[in-house]
Amino acid sequence: MKLTFFGGAGTVTGSKILLETDRKKILIDCGLFQGIKELRLKNRDALSIDINELDAVFLTHAHLDHCGYLPVLVKNGFPGKIYCTPATKDLTKIILLDSAKIQEEDARRANLHNYTKHSPAKPLYEVKDAEAVFSHFETFETAQWHALDDEIQFKFLNSGHILGSVFVLLKVNGKTIVFSGDIGRSTPIILNPYKYIEQADYLVVESTYGNRLHESVSIQHELLKHIEHTHKKGGVLMIPTFSVERAQEIIYLLSILKRNGLLPKNPIYLDSPMGVNATQVYFSYPEDHRLSRDDIESMLSTVELISEVEASKAIVNDDAPKIVLAGSGMITGGRILHYFNKYISDPKNSVLIVGYQAEGTRGKALLSGDTELKFFGEYHKIKAEIFKINAFSGHADQNELMDWLRHFKKPPELTFINHGEPHQSQAFKTKIRTELNWNCTVAQMNHEYYLDR
Repeated sequence: MKLTFFGGAGTVTGSKILLETDRKKILIDCGLFQGIKELRLKNRDALSIDINELDAVFLTHAHLDHCGYLPVLVKNGFPGKIYCTPATKDLTKIILLDSAKIQEEDARRANLHNYTKHSPAKPLYEVKDAEAVFSHFETFETAQWHALDDEIQFKFLNSGHILGSVFVLLKVNGKTIVFSGDIGRSTPIILNPYKYIEQADYLVVESTYGNRLHESVSIQHELLKHIEHTHKKGGVLMIPTFSVERAQEIIYLLSILKRNGLLPKNPIYLDSPMGVNATQVYFSYPEDHRLSRDDIESMLSTVELISEVEASKAIVNDDAPKIVLAGSGMITGGRILHYFNKYISDPKNSVLIVGYQAEGTRGKALLSGDTELKFFGEYHKIKAEIFKINAFSGHADQNELMDWLRHFKKPPELTFINHGEPHQSQAFKTKIRTELNWNCTVAQMNHEYYLDR
């Protein structure tokens, strides 16, 4: 058996891991690279896999950095099935369509206003390419073994990261290989917590927060503080929001604040077609989260869900104080840019960052103190106040990662550490070796690792 990391190694994006056996070639996750231009350009590189020989893809979850390359894979001839949970299938459809639509719109705008080095600018894939992926999905429930063929079995276990997210367990040649994908928090805001695993011969584990601990603060209190501060200024609070998980968490917390009579009377909008659709998917899988029917009704009465373009334009152009959740979470595109275009240069307004911001994104630029931001082909002065809540992360921190690892009854033969910036992965490697005395290595991009030699 052989593992090759074509993404998510030395970085937190573009996750793709190829498992090769004597008879099968299996890809675990198929994500887009995001962030700095050097990484984004990798999306245009030909994948060094004979796609026609690829037998299957397993998705750990529906985030774009784990599923966003699927349309390219299918467009280039992938013939096989994509295995995932039912919720992951539904969310991935939404995310791929949104990704394709944004790429088409960005290319159209770039060509219209001539702010492109390519003539003409072309999207990586179009809506029709995203739609072509859908017939390849095959879904399975968690917590039971399924047969891929006579020699390979697989099982999904809840990882607590987003709705439908799982650890992927593969039994191959008498060995068990576990792929963690992204690991959630030990006490998620709305999801069921991650499951423990007792045995693996080989383990691939993420390390996004392998060198850090999350803040121990009241997220509700922090959220209310920034809402009240912006309300007193008479401004607009803009929250760039990941449409899957983060949007639903914030809406839930806002609903609690409203029920407790703590929110100002300003209107609250989720202005994101993908966010609206994803929220409906969450409500369709009550067994996958801890929200009660009363919670859901309260959420729907707290936030107005906006999908239509004309309604979005009207909200943007209404100068009245308000709270707006809009994609994208790292401000790489989406409707949040239209709010920035109107409100980012006014100091009475605020921006609240509620998620990880990769290098090279506009969100990272805001947190770094940049005084202007480029979008729509122009530079915009940043005069709005910029705030951040760190405790929102959907990734396990170092203590939570170590807690999950300690539940293995014996060390895997080899643990691969991936999905982390180099300093995060190296720190986590040192932590594992020091406290658990495990054999582990930090995965390197495009490096082949032979198992069972």
